Amino acid sequence: MTDRFETLEKVRRADANFSCMAFVPESLGQPAGGPLSGTFLGIKDNLCVQGMPAQAGSKILEGYMPPFSATAVSRLQQKGATVVGKTVMDAFGFGTFNANTYKVPKNPHDVSRAAGGSSGGCAVLTAATGIPCVAESTGGSISAPAAFCGVVGVTPTYGKVSRYGLIDYANSLDKIGSMAATVREAFDLIDAMAGPDALDSTSLVPAPMKKIQGKVAVVSELFEKAEAGVRTVAMQAVEKLEQTGVAVEEVRLEHTENALYAYYILAMAEASTNLAKFVGLRYGQQPAPEESETYTDYFTRVRELFGPEEKRRILLGSFARTAGYRGKYYDKAARVRTLVIRELKNLLEKYDALLMPSMPCVAPRFSDIEKLSPLEHYAMDVCTVPANLAGLPHASVPVGTSQSMPVGLQIVADHFQEGIVRHYGEAVEGQRT
Repeated sequence: MTDRFETLEKVRRADANFSCMAFVPESLGQPAGGPLSGTFLGIKDNLCVQGMPAQAGSKILEGYMPPFSATAVSRLQQKGATVVGKTVMDAFGFGTFNANTYKVPKNPHDVSRAAGGSSGGCAVLTAATGIPCVAESTGGSISAPAAFCGVVGVTPTYGKVSRYGLIDYANSLDKIGSMAATVREAFDLIDAMAGPDALDSTSLVPAPMKKIQGKVAVVSELFEKAEAGVRTVAMQAVEKLEQTGVAVEEVRLEHTENALYAYYILAMAEASTNLAKFVGLRYGQQPAPEESETYTDYFTRVRELFGPEEKRRILLGSFARTAGYRGKYYDKAARVRTLVIRELKNLLEKYDALLMPSMPCVAPRFSDIEKLSPLEHYAMDVCTVPANLAGLPHASVPVGTSQSMPVGLQIVADHFQEGIVRHYGEAVEGQRT
């Protein structure tokens, strides 16, 4: 009981100092027995947990209490894990810095800087307390905050972990993953959540692990796009890996820029579809209709609760899939996605893994984020988008600091080769001085 009380107090202190929690319970119940008994977990606020609100970082879902738990969460609870609360996030996962929400988390290494998004609350809780978290990534929402806050973030193969109970951003891109202080702990969480689920038709039976060749590739242009300090620290980690006998070669990706454009077209199109249901009838806030108010006026009033970034993505996504523009934008983006998958898989036939900086910069200051245009925000995802667009497993592992802020190295492997990502993640982690 003392451990449970002390853990809850630790979570509350982290929230008071860094604004990382969306909900913290009054007390923690007794866990079921199992291999994870005694393990405490934070859960990103777009995952349903029975008995806890799920707001997904938005105002339109304020007060929503799901009547069930997500499959990933219930599997962990059945193994004995205890949920210590819900962590804050960008509204519906829309953002790179976790600044598009009602509550903005602060980086524990420097509170004037962003935690990264959209799983920023998860990264802050883990960095501040050591408590692991269940997170979610669409285009880099695990790797970005993990890199900015100096923790391990694992994004599994699309379909490895059931998405049932997830408040979707983009159905064909969303992946439930983990954050933890160590590579082992992060991957153990993935293993505990993974497996087919009759409630999610996209969940898959994993393929067997390939034989490790001892050969990796550095993606040159993504190192070139990174700021000097990040590039130096990440390359030093690669050189240490090479000193252990791993063969390292350089490669270039033909579709890096196109992957970024394709990702945002596809993600916004899917997001606009998912957000269409929040009109105040079955989903979202349900205020009482005003006298003589039409359906359209009522929907408009409810949907005014969407923030600027939510509205931007609804408009852009709706435009991209509108008759007359679908072929020009959406269909082309889907074809680019196929090219990206093909290119990455061809490389991963030759190499165990691809290496790149997790993010092109260290966590920026909030004052600098305010000066960025929406396009500059989106461009920050250049390192994380290709693997997410292709549904490949990857991990961000902290490898040092630049400007006294954490730097992450991202490791990408072929579909269902989480074992290879873990192997190189532990090797990189072991080389830190």
